[in-house]
Amino acid sequence: MKTNIDLDEELLKQGFAITGLRTKKELVNFALAELVKRNTQKDLLELAGEIEFIDGFSTDRVRHNRYVID
Repeated sequence: MKTNIDLDEELLKQGFAITGLRTKKELVNFALAELVKRNTQKDLLELAGEIEFIDGFSTDRVRHNRYVID
């Protein structure tokens, strides 16, 4: 979709410096994708008090079992 918008030049400079992107189109699309991604992830604070920890749970055992083929 083609759209004409006025962009803050200082924000553009900072955005290009941070991301290494080269065009305004790439930078705006990247920024929009990040906005959507960040706002669709469940906020960890919302999970406070909802996660139960299991005594003796071993992440090492889970990782090992992931690669074991029966």
